[in-house]
Amino acid sequence: MRETGLWGLRLLLLTLCVSPLRQWSGRQWFMQQRRMLGLFAFFYACIHLAAFAHFYIGWQGALLLEEVLERPYISLGFAAWLLMLPLTLTSSRRAQRRLRRQWLRLHRLVYPAAILACLHLLWQSRSDVGEALMYIGLCALLLGWRIRRAGRRQAGRAPL
Repeated sequence: MRETGLWGLRLLLLTLCVSPLRQWSGRQWFMQQRRMLGLFAFFYACIHLAAFAHFYIGWQGALLLEEVLERPYISLGFAAWLLMLPLTLTSSRRAQRRLRRQWLRLHRLVYPAAILACLHLLWQSRSDVGEALMYIGLCALLLGWRIRRAGRRQAGRAPL
């Protein structure tokens, strides 16, 4: 079960790597792959959730709710999954056309989803947190890149 969650997180972080890779390499190929990477990330998150539901709680909805409410690391993982759900449902070009500017705003949920997924991994790690810290570091680096880039854009727009 751990591997499905790790692959979901890896693919989610890989989707966040696409913009920096495109900027640094100048290649559009990366952008063409981003949607599928995001869909695969959600697919693995669904497998991870289904494995938890099957092996740990036996598909008992009430027990799932109890686990989500009582265990913070499960709450974080479930919240990350919930944030990824609308991103998956609106990932098509048709949804982009229908939602227009709201689509971009909605898809910014990928950032809190990535943070929650990293914290989910950290909090469920009992003793060996090294791997979780590596993913958190990568996530922080990618989010920092975006914040810096957004700051530069704002500075470029500001009147003199």
